[in-house]
Amino acid sequence: MKLKSYLKLFQISNINFSKEIGISSVSLSRYISGERLPEKRILNKIFKLTDGLVDANDFFLSSSPSQDLSEIDKEEIKKMVLNIREGKLKDLAKAITLVESSLKLHNAQADFLLSKLKQNKNSLRVGITGVPGVGKSTFIETFGMSLIDLGFKVAVLAIDPSSKRTGGSILGDKTRMMKLSVNKNAFIRPSPSQGNLGGVAKKTSESIRCLEEAGFNIIFIETMGVGQAETTVYDMVDIFLVLLLPSGGDELQGIKKGIIEMADVIIINKADGNLKNTAEITMLEYKNAQNMISNIREDISPEVFLCSSTESIGITKIWNFIKKFEKIRRDSGSFYKTRIQQQTKAIWRNIFLQSQDYIENNLKYKDSVKKIIKDVEKNNFDVNNASKIIFDSILKRNT
Repeated sequence: MKLKSYLKLFQISNINFSKEIGISSVSLSRYISGERLPEKRILNKIFKLTDGLVDANDFFLSSSPSQDLSEIDKEEIKKMVLNIREGKLKDLAKAITLVESSLKLHNAQADFLLSKLKQNKNSLRVGITGVPGVGKSTFIETFGMSLIDLGFKVAVLAIDPSSKRTGGSILGDKTRMMKLSVNKNAFIRPSPSQGNLGGVAKKTSESIRCLEEAGFNIIFIETMGVGQAETTVYDMVDIFLVLLLPSGGDELQGIKKGIIEMADVIIINKADGNLKNTAEITMLEYKNAQNMISNIREDISPEVFLCSSTESIGITKIWNFIKKFEKIRRDSGSFYKTRIQQQTKAIWRNIFLQSQDYIENNLKYKDSVKKIIKDVEKNNFDVNNASKIIFDSILKRNT
């Protein structure tokens, strides 16, 4: 990080910083402008005072190609934000595409866009997970249409797994939610997971903020539904729904799953026709086993419901519980406390993703790294030492 950027970010004046490192403000200005280079003693002081954010490389190495936005770009993005606030779905779709893009220029534009969005505490973020075939899309459509009838604006972020071979995704959720997809008060956005673990896409949190800016007050995040690793979504939502199928086996085995332990609402879906009796038995067994699960929320216990999405059975009861859940947590303050905690977790999640991108797009292609990997393949070098040397190169780059 350049020293000028550091001082601006932390709102430190040149005069105060120059006093801290024992030089004149004139000398500091020359260092910042590049007229002079600091000597080793001053560089060490700057490094320690900035906690390593500014090091010698920031003075001696030329900057990488600038990704600073032009004033025209900024004005276009500001206009996009205004259009999003007015509910223009075309601009909303463009914004989410920008946020999801991996291009460096788009990343800079997305950062500026996100900086212009307001914090929205009036929305309700609803996470929904369940194994493939449990009926998540049908449930969301039935539930979403009933909420629209009550006067809400409903958005859906549907995450599809990406192919490890081609990187592509089917993204078929719009075709499974025909009524919702054409309703003027609804917005459905299918997104590829891009190999991201946790059942969500890499930029789901940022997409949620775009939807909130557009005035959607109920936002569903439908996860991939591929296993117990789908826990990241829990750190993005206000309430977490788990859909289960009616089954006649050992129902209590489901209690062992971590994803069940995080559920605020357990929904036994497809409780109709020949499966109705089985669904009722499944619901009772989960209810009886609830005392085996420690409450993840301090102020309200999870509930178990029967539901038939095709026959709209149980939808009203589920919504009534969600309203009760939201009111209790807002009144106690835990709703807002959780949102703040989620922001902190989002920082670390973004740092992890940026580190992952650096490894995938830069580190793997360095000649030195490729040579180490070839040595390992020829059994001239062991895996542990190889990984340690490569990781040390990352540390040296950032210290």
